[in-house]
Amino acid sequence: MLAPAESRRWLLIASYASVGVAVFLIVVKSVAWIYTGSASLLGSLLDSVMDSMASLVTMAAIHYSLKPADEEHRFGHGKAESLAALAQAGFILGSAILLFLYCMQKLLRPAGHAVENADIGLAVTACAIVLTIGLVLLQSYVVKLTNSTAISADRLHYKSDLLLNVSVIVALVCAQRGFGMVDVILGVLIALFISYGALRIGWDAFGMLMDRELPPEVDNAIFELAMVHSGVMGVHDLRTRRSGLRYVIQLHIEMADDMPLLHAHRIADEVEAALLGKFPGADIIIHQDPHSIVEEEAALARRVVS
Repeated sequence: MLAPAESRRWLLIASYASVGVAVFLIVVKSVAWIYTGSASLLGSLLDSVMDSMASLVTMAAIHYSLKPADEEHRFGHGKAESLAALAQAGFILGSAILLFLYCMQKLLRPAGHAVENADIGLAVTACAIVLTIGLVLLQSYVVKLTNSTAISADRLHYKSDLLLNVSVIVALVCAQRGFGMVDVILGVLIALFISYGALRIGWDAFGMLMDRELPPEVDNAIFELAMVHSGVMGVHDLRTRRSGLRYVIQLHIEMADDMPLLHAHRIADEVEAALLGKFPGADIIIHQDPHSIVEEEAALARRVVS
């Protein structure tokens, strides 16, 4: 693992690069769409707008989520990322609806579906593919160094953009050969693709705000790390959630009844250190229970059920 200052530097480099690429592509795609009138290129433009919003959210989340807890926010500021993502999802869905309406207008236009100056669109889209590949490579390097969830999600989004840009090239080449309808059809498909992305972002943000449990493989890893310690006889009441870039972990560990409190506390600290080694920056609360009390409570619960 990198030192915190070094990790922060790489995270900021990746987030600034993401915003810079998105803004540049918005400008050049806007010019290309004005000259071509391509529905699929408009879809790619709107997706770049979506990229810029996603990248800004990522950058803001990295800045804000890393702020330490204060007197008014004792659990930190991680959920600001989810609130921003919900707003972003609404904006993205609105863009998809506008693209769909634009495609319907082109379908109903008697003049046909001609795409002008397709060479400009092809050149701009090729440039977008090259820049996106470069950005994805940089993000992959940063994810390898920092294991950042936010940058990893942003990278996944830009990987999907490569598919969109390839579809734009297909549409423009078809338009040059007189198959203008392909441009409109791909525009509709891109609108549906963007809508799916918006709904997925919104659902993930909603789940985080509702304190959805972390994936089972994460819970299993926590359980195994706790049980590795020789002083831990059992683990129960494991609860997990995510707040921004940080995991929140709560669990009870069972230890020998006659263990001194000082020794039990030291074991809890060692388990916490092991969990932090696997999940850096996590907010961890560990409660210590006598093993016999846990067994008695379990037996009583079984009798009540029977």
